Amino acid sequence: MSDKRIEGGSHVAIDGDGPPVVLIHGVGLDHTMWDAQVPALTQRYTVIRYDMLGHGLTPRPDKELELGDFADQLARLSDSLELDRFALVGLSMGVLVSLKFALSNADRLTAMVLMNGVYDRTEEQLAGIRGRIAQAETEGTQALIDAALERWLSESYRQQHPEAVAAIRNRLESNNPADFLAAYKIFAGADPQLTARLSAVSCPTLVTTGELDRGSLPAMSKAMATAIPNAECVILDGLRHLPTTEGAETVNALLLDFLGRTVPR
Repeated sequence: MSDKRIEGGSHVAIDGDGPPVVLIHGVGLDHTMWDAQVPALTQRYTVIRYDMLGHGLTPRPDKELELGDFADQLARLSDSLELDRFALVGLSMGVLVSLKFALSNADRLTAMVLMNGVYDRTEEQLAGIRGRIAQAETEGTQALIDAALERWLSESYRQQHPEAVAAIRNRLESNNPADFLAAYKIFAGADPQLTARLSAVSCPTLVTTGELDRGSLPAMSKAMATAIPNAECVILDGLRHLPTTEGAETVNALLLDFLGRTVPR
């Protein structure tokens, strides 16, 4: 594995050899979220993982952030690594960043996978995340962690894999509260910027979520896939918001199949 820091301070991990695939983690996590995908994907691809602004080892710029700043980070990263074209896989907030990037850089993407993303949320659905933001502002961001783990992973998985749960908890606990809230507020309100524009996505696209994901609902993924020309949609049975961890083998097989059909070698 090669770890490096590129222009602008983004921390990047690069593994494997072959056509490039860039992975974007969810809010509050970091590039290690994809650890279970690396052994499978590096058999065929160069896997590029990075920490978003204010996450992991990447600092947050001293400014008020917008979704476009996260897409610009990806653009700078791909320029620095001289990636002419690449496949893009994003989970949760990574979906919003992926779509924002794709709408301005269609010629750079060979394929895109949108995992456990939100789409056209109702006021009732938005109220839930706004409530969590208010709770974090009054009680601290640590107050959100237990409920997040319950939403993201099934009870049986949490009981059977305490070490994996502890690693995610540690990642969440180590977040700088201001950095986390800056990103979480963008996640809470960014999808209206994208909802009406998805017909402009032109690369082969797979949209997927967990059957039991309470925030990134299967209905959202199906609607997103309908809005994107020729997109595919797969709902992962029995999984929640972190299928990359709880359903790693299923996710790996899904990614290898889709990328194998869509990414030129």
